[in-house]
Amino acid sequence: MSIERRGILFVCLGNICRSPTAEYVARAEFEKLGLQTPVASCGLGSWHVGEGADPRAVQVAREAGYDLSPHRARQFHDADFFRYSKILAVDRETLEALTARAPDGAPPIERFLVAAGLAKPGARAAGDVPDPYIGSLDDFRAVLDLIRRGVAGLGRNLLAAAENPAVRGGAP
Repeated sequence: MSIERRGILFVCLGNICRSPTAEYVARAEFEKLGLQTPVASCGLGSWHVGEGADPRAVQVAREAGYDLSPHRARQFHDADFFRYSKILAVDRETLEALTARAPDGAPPIERFLVAAGLAKPGARAAGDVPDPYIGSLDDFRAVLDLIRRGVAGLGRNLLAAAENPAVRGGAP
């Protein structure tokens, strides 16, 4: 019995700042675009499992019209490779860790900003969503802005794939 992979999984380190922000922004913006692409998020580590998003992430998201309050952190599990059609890492460190764990037949694993068209595959720091965890509210606002631009790029790519089957390839 085969299970159909569907949707996008955003992955960061602890699943309380970057990846849940990307998940909830993507949910809201994809819905506005009429996309029915499921989205989820998780973290590589177990430090925050069961906790809500960082209060600063919740605050800046709320200021921009996004509600992160339902979020509860969860850890990435190898079974996730078989649940999602696209896995998006927020930075190079996360990408390397996921790539090292990926079994044969895993879906494409990319950096979020590269998949969104905001950075080239070989980009170093310019292709990463910086971790605001030890930063200020302004750092969280900058990350939210970057994620919003990334989600807009993903949305455009998904719409193009839906309209043009030749582009679709592995589109979720």
